[in-house]
Amino acid sequence: MASNDDAPTGAANGNGNAQAQPSLNVLAQYVKDLSFESPGAPNSLRGRDKAPGIAINVNVNANPLSDKQFDVNLTLNAKASFDQEVLFNVELVYGGVFAISGFPQEHMLPILFIECPRLLFPFARQIIAEATRNGGFPPLMLDPIDFAQMFQQKIAEDQAAASKVQVS
Repeated sequence: MASNDDAPTGAANGNGNAQAQPSLNVLAQYVKDLSFESPGAPNSLRGRDKAPGIAINVNVNANPLSDKQFDVNLTLNAKASFDQEVLFNVELVYGGVFAISGFPQEHMLPILFIECPRLLFPFARQIIAEATRNGGFPPLMLDPIDFAQMFQQKIAEDQAAASKVQVS
């Protein structure tokens, strides 16, 4: 009796030919830029009776390296301040090279701007936490980021800007 375990892993198209399964592979991860500043040290390291304000900015960029390879950069900026004093400012550009194949073209932007940064984020979060801890502060543990919501917001902003241009 034949087993289905020997069946090809690709799906058959109308011609009976097997198609490759979609794949997303991380080929490399790297720190492109890392900066930590504590301009008021050592005075900024003293204890305070309330928590500092922390502003966090996130940005994602993607660039093709070839037809199937893409460089995705996740940029994280975190600035802690107390009153007018900057306690620390940490900036990280964390990149990844991804091999992406087998996906329909309409899925490429969501993959590049949602899935790729989602895979990079835990590593970038750890680097930010270690940089702030090594700077003499408690580790800054960034909350998870909803990259899908960020992507949808960016698309909506781009569409609104395009409609303003067409109306003018």
